Amino acid sequence: MDIRRFQEYKDKVVSTVGQVIVGKDEAVENVLICFVCGGHVLLEDVPGTGKTMLLRAFAKTIGGGFGRVQFTPDLLPSDLTGINFYDRKQDAFVFREGPLFAGIILADEINRATPRTQSALLEAMEERQISVDGETHPLSEPFMVMATQNPLESYGVFPLPEAQLDRFFMRLSLGYMTRAQELSVLGREDAKVLIEALPQAVTEEDSAFVKGAFRQVKVSEDCAGYLMDIVEATRKESRFVSGVSTRGAIALHKASQCKAAFAGRDYVIPEDIRAMAPAVLAHRITAGLTKTEDVLAYVNGLLRKLPVPTERL
Repeated sequence: MDIRRFQEYKDKVVSTVGQVIVGKDEAVENVLICFVCGGHVLLEDVPGTGKTMLLRAFAKTIGGGFGRVQFTPDLLPSDLTGINFYDRKQDAFVFREGPLFAGIILADEINRATPRTQSALLEAMEERQISVDGETHPLSEPFMVMATQNPLESYGVFPLPEAQLDRFFMRLSLGYMTRAQELSVLGREDAKVLIEALPQAVTEEDSAFVKGAFRQVKVSEDCAGYLMDIVEATRKESRFVSGVSTRGAIALHKASQCKAAFAGRDYVIPEDIRAMAPAVLAHRITAGLTKTEDVLAYVNGLLRKLPVPTERL
């Protein structure tokens, strides 16, 4: 496995997106890890922090199809999947594809749509296909849903159900820039102009390579055991209503492998697992709390308490 290709791939994407989104290289790398692992990302933050711009810049950098859907209360499932309509010229029903067939989908303010519409994403996110009038249609590859939502607003929103949250590979937050970073962007060109000027930094062949080769990164028995210690601890924690699912454990395993490859290693170390655990696991835990920060604090607390395996000489 050519580990240098992973580092070059990451550097190209992160530096290109960094031309638009300043000071958020870690968040960009995490979105890239989601993409390489075939997962979906939920970007949760207050308005105006650059969520939509980051995802648009990322899609432009990766290349391929891109579709944006503004989720609203009157959005119907057929607005996502497409419909069968009667074509008088052909004297037959013809399927008209919806935006889910674009490849990389930006679902803006996903929690503003009704649960019925949100559920239309479930099959697409998990099975890479949609069903309309009893007929199944495969989706293009690569396929990725990048969703945004405002965690503070409760008026006119429909919280995502646990089943749908579990299908997101990571939940991320950008946060505010530093003072110096914010000063550097105040007088520059509009972000939309900068995104339009972005080049496609990587080829489809590059993406296909990293998506296929990252699973060759080795995970020792000790590291795998440490990963399971974290997962099982969430299931035993009395403050949690439910812990991390098996899907979550698999996601953390994949994310750790990709993190190691991007760091220039063909093996996982415990630090890779610790770095990925909060973003991969926190949203999969039902803690009976309304604040995301509280759940993240619990996860970080578990990571501090659990013993970290050390190398055997």
